[in-house]
Amino acid sequence: MKQLWQAAEFIRNLRVRLRFGELSRAPLRLLRLEVCSDAATCEWTARPSDPWDAFIPPVVRKDNETFQALRDAVRVRELLFSTLPQIHSAYFRVYRQSGREPPELIITGVSSRGGEPPASLDSLVMRAKLLGFHFSLDDGTLRALQAREGDLELAI
Repeated sequence: MKQLWQAAEFIRNLRVRLRFGELSRAPLRLLRLEVCSDAATCEWTARPSDPWDAFIPPVVRKDNETFQALRDAVRVRELLFSTLPQIHSAYFRVYRQSGREPPELIITGVSSRGGEPPASLDSLVMRAKLLGFHFSLDDGTLRALQAREGDLELAI
């Protein structure tokens, strides 16, 4: 019962603490949280660009989307490990929803408790990589990754 209560606390904290991003006012959409013994799987949809970004150059808008998605991944990881103390490893998947297109997998990760990068590390990309996230950048834009068997397939 305690594990169920902690999972509910994680979801509440996710909705409160990550309600708005630094560069997008859109909320995170949690797709799946699975907790099994000392491991967890967490999947969500990345925030779309802010409606006010419609008037800035596309390159800047894409950079903002990338920064926001990576920042959210790091923060969700921190929140998961701080809210669920029995979890020692977690698997993450982040999808991007573009209009009516099927969702694209843009970030995956396998992360363990501890092993935090130094606080003096300013590069968000390097911090995310050191925390176990895998992604591909193309001129500052997150590229779609190849989905593997068992990845979430959403019906629109």
